[in-house]
Amino acid sequence: MSFDMNIKFFWIATFSYLGAMVFYLSYLAFRSKSVATVATGLTYFGFLAHTIAIGLRWWESYQMGQDIGHIPVSNLFESMSFGAWTIILIYILVELKYKNKSFGAFVMPVAFLALAYIGVAPNISKDIEPLVPALKSYWLHIHVITSFLGYAAFAISFGVSLMYLIINTDEKDAVYGFWTTCVGLIIVVLVAIGVDAVLLGKAGSGKHMLEGTFRNEAPFVRIISYIGSVAVLAACWLSGMRIKERLMSFANTSEMLDEVGYKTIAIGFPLLTVGIITGAVWANAAWGTYWGWDPKETWSLITWLMYAAYLHARFTRGWRGKRAAILSMVGFLAVIFTYLGVNLLLSGLHSYGAAD
Repeated sequence: MSFDMNIKFFWIATFSYLGAMVFYLSYLAFRSKSVATVATGLTYFGFLAHTIAIGLRWWESYQMGQDIGHIPVSNLFESMSFGAWTIILIYILVELKYKNKSFGAFVMPVAFLALAYIGVAPNISKDIEPLVPALKSYWLHIHVITSFLGYAAFAISFGVSLMYLIINTDEKDAVYGFWTTCVGLIIVVLVAIGVDAVLLGKAGSGKHMLEGTFRNEAPFVRIISYIGSVAVLAACWLSGMRIKERLMSFANTSEMLDEVGYKTIAIGFPLLTVGIITGAVWANAAWGTYWGWDPKETWSLITWLMYAAYLHARFTRGWRGKRAAILSMVGFLAVIFTYLGVNLLLSGLHSYGAAD
């Protein structure tokens, strides 16, 4: 079997998630049960292909030698792929429990964006590479798996918290601008990645993400990109009440969304805690210190404190509703920076996960 089979299944998963995302969004627009069934089917098919891709990559690494073989989470391509896989896993469990397919329109874009980013960006290596010495430990499995499962739970909480804000605000509410901006930015990023896929995917000439749009060499393209972004944000603002009415028609009650947001954080928080603890133990074994205030460690602690604050406020102050939903969404922004921002923007002991 060729060593690039895992990449083929990776692309099958990526396009399946793209299709699922389109059908979930169409389900919001048309409320067709058949459309929802296709969306769920594509999600399951993509998840199966994604699982095969990860399994093949794991197997292929050992075919290259025992010293090279490892769980595929060691570089940016592998870890983002695994992270997207955990998001879909948690989402499938949530959809099965609550029987609500409208969640998919707010969760599937996150998984698709992750795979599209690592699939299109030419500066991210897709090769199977030997582990750096510090990673050659069984702590790798425990630390990374628990951390990513926690991140995945927080991603689901982000999606349902966004839904909560949508159905519980009106045009006179200050929060209205917050969630319409979030929806608009998601659309902008999706379109920008699609343009990158068309313009840079084949040529492979780009060194950075968004070079097809906001970082394009042509000033005219950059101007159009920014003008288009403003137009999308304005459209989301003007159509916000229609989005609200549409979501409310799917029996998305405030109580249910608040419950899902809380329960996913209640699951993710202990997983993140275990991830931080095992990371500290692993760091001591590898570098002789449990905590070195590396940027990744620092931002992991910041993220942990934000979700600890969420749970504390909920239990002791009775926080529910909008305040809890906003804190959940801000917490997930910290998750994104902890994982991706630190790797790409800061240097430290975790810089092996950065792009080339």
